[in-house]
Amino acid sequence: MELFGFPIQTVYLTTLIVSGALTVLYIFFGDIADAAIDFLNPTLILAFLTFLSASGYLLELITSLSSLVILFISIVIAIILNTLLNIFVLVPMSSAEESLVYTSDSLKGRVGMVLVPIPQDGFGEVVIKSSSGTISKPAKSFENEAIAEGQKVLVIDVKDGVLHVAHYEKTEKLFFT
Repeated sequence: MELFGFPIQTVYLTTLIVSGALTVLYIFFGDIADAAIDFLNPTLILAFLTFLSASGYLLELITSLSSLVILFISIVIAIILNTLLNIFVLVPMSSAEESLVYTSDSLKGRVGMVLVPIPQDGFGEVVIKSSSGTISKPAKSFENEAIAEGQKVLVIDVKDGVLHVAHYEKTEKLFFT
């Protein structure tokens, strides 16, 4: 069978190469495409085309079935594999990504260490160890006093992305006296 004047095997192979190349490009530039395309998932579309063209090409090579039957079988295979990809890979990955996110409120009450010294009435930087990694945020002293590098601090409040911190040892006296 011919399609657009080319043998069907050539069409399948060309589609496989093009969809594979687009998948690699999407891996590198996916953030740009996600911002431009809201209603379609390019990952599923590219995977469907890849599965369809790969199974169609292989079936054309190894079987003597009609090209229309091979196309129908390839569509069914692509739908099944695409569904499995979505259920077992893409959905779990999207929910795992969200679980690593932290909020400003979740930082309150956490103990961190001063990375960049916090001057009186000025800003420094605090590092907080987290299960998902290390969080580094700008910080200001809650009591407007200087805090040296390496000191343990307690996050009292978070305003406009800036941590308001107090010395960790002094904090006990603040709340219990």
